[in-house]
Amino acid sequence: MKNYHLTIRGTVQGVGFRPFLYRLAKELQINGRVWNSHQGVEMLLQASPAQLENFLRQLKADPPPRSKIDELHCKSMEKEIDFSEMTIDHKKRKEGTLNLITPLDTGICKKCKEELFDPSSRRYLYPFINCVECGPRYTVLKALPYEREETSTHAFPLCKKCQEEYENPDNRRFHAQGICCPECGPQIALYDHHAKISKGIKGLELIIEALAEGKIIAMKGIGGFHLICDATDTQAVKRLRERKHRPSKPFAVMVKEIKDAKKLLEINAHEEALLTSSKKPILIAQMRSHASLSAQVAPGLDKLGVMLAYTPLQLMLLERFDKPIVLTSANISSSPLCASFDEIKAHKHLWDLCLDHDLEIINRCDDSVVMSVDNKTVVLRGARGYAPTHFKLPAGINKNTLSAGANQKSTITISFNEHLVISPYIGDLTSVESIEHFEKTLHAFEALYHFIPDRIVCDKHPLYETTKWAKNQKYETVQVQHHKAHIASVMFEHHLKEEVLGVAFDGSGYGDDGKVWGGEFFRGARDDLKRIGNFKYFKLLGGETAIKEPRRVALSLLFSLYGKEAINLKNPTTAAFSKNEIENLYLLYEKGINAPLSSSAGRLFDAIASITGICQQISYEGECGMRMESFYDPQITQSYPFEVINGEIDWSMMIEAVLEEEHQTQAVSKFFNTLVEIICYFYEQEHLKVVVGGGVFQNKTLLGLLSGKIDDLYWNEQVPVNDGGVSMGQLAFVLEKE
Repeated sequence: MKNYHLTIRGTVQGVGFRPFLYRLAKELQINGRVWNSHQGVEMLLQASPAQLENFLRQLKADPPPRSKIDELHCKSMEKEIDFSEMTIDHKKRKEGTLNLITPLDTGICKKCKEELFDPSSRRYLYPFINCVECGPRYTVLKALPYEREETSTHAFPLCKKCQEEYENPDNRRFHAQGICCPECGPQIALYDHHAKISKGIKGLELIIEALAEGKIIAMKGIGGFHLICDATDTQAVKRLRERKHRPSKPFAVMVKEIKDAKKLLEINAHEEALLTSSKKPILIAQMRSHASLSAQVAPGLDKLGVMLAYTPLQLMLLERFDKPIVLTSANISSSPLCASFDEIKAHKHLWDLCLDHDLEIINRCDDSVVMSVDNKTVVLRGARGYAPTHFKLPAGINKNTLSAGANQKSTITISFNEHLVISPYIGDLTSVESIEHFEKTLHAFEALYHFIPDRIVCDKHPLYETTKWAKNQKYETVQVQHHKAHIASVMFEHHLKEEVLGVAFDGSGYGDDGKVWGGEFFRGARDDLKRIGNFKYFKLLGGETAIKEPRRVALSLLFSLYGKEAINLKNPTTAAFSKNEIENLYLLYEKGINAPLSSSAGRLFDAIASITGICQQISYEGECGMRMESFYDPQITQSYPFEVINGEIDWSMMIEAVLEEEHQTQAVSKFFNTLVEIICYFYEQEHLKVVVGGGVFQNKTLLGLLSGKIDDLYWNEQVPVNDGGVSMGQLAFVLEKE
């Protein structure tokens, strides 16, 4: 017999890895001990060479289903220790930077779901049922390694029965850190605006009655509070819109099972796999024409976001309330979602009743949002189940680095040792509360990973809150251009080292020339991207106001084409203004007052939406592109003419042609086709792999058309393709230079 030391790194904490190793060792009659450490999982074994070989073979062949082994090191020990049994230990945390992966929140597993609805189970209808394979992880985590005493579940001492299950190797909750039951675990309570009115299962019954009456409920989940209402009740959905000041942005819908989702969506096998995965994201897919929903859920759109119930409480609700429910984050615009009763109580104008629970949320976390294009994943929001997202670097780094990300759809990314970790979605940094949430996320990452940066990477935009924050820190600061970060993010994820053709389409980003970029073509390697093309600059009348008013973008293009004569044109854009307004805007245009130059592809979407009469003013980002998707006809294959002169794409002929179109469907379809043709033009010129990034590529129609034309096409599949992926791109850009 010899002694061996195993170190296993990867996704090995919070997934039942120690119980798995314990059982395997007992089965093979191997003694020793196993523990979670700052490295991952470590193990001392006393075994013969044959036993060790058998142990390692079975370990690699059939690890726990939620786990992923990145590294496995085994070395023999000179010092011999005689073990009389196999044990699971709890090691104290070591100081210094950690070398492990954060466990992710996971939707309820099949076994727990069966137990939840089994009257003979002692956890029958218990809203916090979980096991080694499912339940909250990151959202209840205070520190690593992942042990119960480092989570908010530690506030609930185990009863005798739970303690016995926790210590029993034959029980599926053996060393399940979140183990609890109705006797010793968290509980739910129902409140109105004045006091607690019920607790336990009775509160859920009152909620179901309230939903049937058209009421709006605040319900605490894994990562924060949601607002819910009956998705088939138009008046209830309207009230929710009024209270949230959300006039038209689509709501997500939750259903109990995949068969219910298929009544609302047309989904393929890949989309079904995304929807039913343990991550349980919101899936954006084609809405069925006769879906039984209020038209107020996703007004003017043909796509819908649907998710399956992923907590025991949600399942219990939908088991009794057999209708789709709207489920949206409980917050006001530009603020993070509420995570405590005190926070949700401060927003009681949003809800009629509140279903709270007493398990503290340490790290608030939104629902993730994904879609499928060409059987590949597009992440629109990386949060619960997807983030923190971990990447292993090809080599260790010399400087701990923090990337502060963008101002919209904010995330942070850190790198240390051989690891890169991107945070869950933080949000738009447009309020004091959102900036505080950004700083809290940063502090949480510093605490979880024992991380102290040596340098900070940020955007070049001088007015970004992240840029201002970075420049106020005491560390070395590096700035990376926004659109180059988009391309670098994709290249890093797909391990692309060679030169590529990078296409960055979004709403806006600060360009190297100080102008507003957003329709850019690059050529080069990850750290040496040179701009080789862009849309011809146009003026944004009113600056930031133009982002909310597509009609201003379109009017600027008309002024560019026709000068003052545009005032006399008859089309939906000019009809959206009074003559006096147009004349005043022309003066601003002529003098260049508050009219920054832009090359944004996102703003071109806005212009087309205005000229075709689809949208003149918007209430949420990307509204024009989303509405235009419902007008696209795949049978229309024609496109508009365009010119490329010294890399500059002239949109003039396209706009002139759109003005002549009589039908919205023709105009929109040809516009989409033209964008694809423009990208293909550069592809044919450069003959390189094509990397696309930026918020415009959240458009399922555009990305799908492009994927059908270009084989060597890459986009972010593990992190957001929009500004949520910028922090990773900033860091990847800097790392490549080392």
